[in-house]
Amino acid sequence: MDIYTRKSRLKLYLAIAGGIIVAISMFYTNYLTGKLADEERKKVALYLRAMEDLSDTDDEDAQFCDFTLHFQILQSNTTIPVMVVNDRGGIDDYINIRGDTSTLALQKEVQQMKEEGFEPIKGFAYSIYYKESTLLTQLRYFPLVQLILIAAFVGFGYMGFNSARRAEQNRVWVGMAKETAHQLGTPISAIVAWIEHLKILREEDEETQEVLGELRNDVSRLELIADRFSKIGSAPKLEPIDVYEELDKCRAYMQRRASRKIAFEFPEPGNQPPKPIRINPHLFDWVVENLLRNALDAMESSGKISAEIYDDADYIYIDISDTGKGIPANKFKTVFQPGYTTKKRGWGLGLSLAKRIVEEYHSGKIFVKRSEEGEGTTFTIQMPRGS
Repeated sequence: MDIYTRKSRLKLYLAIAGGIIVAISMFYTNYLTGKLADEERKKVALYLRAMEDLSDTDDEDAQFCDFTLHFQILQSNTTIPVMVVNDRGGIDDYINIRGDTSTLALQKEVQQMKEEGFEPIKGFAYSIYYKESTLLTQLRYFPLVQLILIAAFVGFGYMGFNSARRAEQNRVWVGMAKETAHQLGTPISAIVAWIEHLKILREEDEETQEVLGELRNDVSRLELIADRFSKIGSAPKLEPIDVYEELDKCRAYMQRRASRKIAFEFPEPGNQPPKPIRINPHLFDWVVENLLRNALDAMESSGKISAEIYDDADYIYIDISDTGKGIPANKFKTVFQPGYTTKKRGWGLGLSLAKRIVEEYHSGKIFVKRSEEGEGTTFTIQMPRGS
C-alpha cells in the first residue's frame, strides 16, 4: 500500500470518526431537548391550572384564600411564548410573544399551529397554545453549530499545517536542488578539462576525436541538468520563444533515445506561424522531456507520441498524448504529488517538478486532460502568451 492510499484511508477514517462524534452529539442533544420539552409542557400545564384557579374564584372566596403560589407560577414564566384561547376561539391573553402581537396576527399563529397538528393544553374554559422557549430552540440547533465550529477548526488547522508542511517541503526542494547543482559542478569541470586534454593528445586519431566529441555532448547535457537544478528556488529569466521550435527541439532529443517502434507526430516548426511564449528554455524543456519520458515508459517498446498546439486570447495550450497504459481517473491529481510513481525504480519526482516549474515559475498550468486505461493519456500544458 503506497503513501497516497494510506493517506486517503486516513482521511476516510477521520471523516467516519467525525461523523460518529457528531451523531453522538446529536443523539444526546435530542435526548436533552426531549426532556426539556416535557418540562416546558408541564410548566405550561401548571400555568393553565393556576390561571383557571384564579379565574374560578369569586370575590368573597378570594379574601379567604392565599394565591401567592398561583401568582408566583404565573410570573415565573418568562421564556415560554403562551397564547390563552377561550372556548369560543378568541385569544384572551398572551405572554412572551415577540414581533406582531395584534389579534389578527395571534389568531393566524394559532390557526397555523392547528394545521400543523399541534396539541394544545386544554382546561375547563381555556386552551393554551405555546411555542418552544428560546433556550430550547437554541439547544436544538446546538449540534449544527457544533458541527460548523468543529469543521472550521479542522479546516483552519489543516490549512495551517498544510501551509507549514508545504513551506518545509519547498525549503527541502530548493536545498536539495542547489546542493545537487553545486556537487555536479566540480566533476563536470574536471571532465571537460580531461576531454580537452585528450583531444590535444590524440589530434591525429579521428576515431578518438569522434568519441571525445560524443563525450563532450554528454557532458554538455550534464551541464544543462546542473543549470536546471541551480534555477530551482530562484526566479528564472523568461524570454519569448516560439513554442513550435522549442517543442521540436525536445522531440528531436528524445526521439534519438527512443525505440524505432515509437512514432513521433509533432507539428513542423516551419509549417506553422510562430506562437511565442515567455519561458525559461532550460526549465521548459525539462517539463516536456519529463512528459515524453513518462510516455515512453508507459508504452514500453512500441506506440505513438503526438503533440498538438492551439491557443485562445490569453493562453497557448500544448497537448502531449501517448498510446500507453493510461492513468486511472482517481489518480489524475495524485500523479503530480511528490513520491507518486508506478515504476519499480524511481523517486516519483518528475511530474511534481514539472508542475512546480509550470505553475510557480511560468504562471501556467499542467494537468491530465484525458486518459483511459489501456488506451493512452493526454497531458496539457497551459502557458501565457509571450510577446
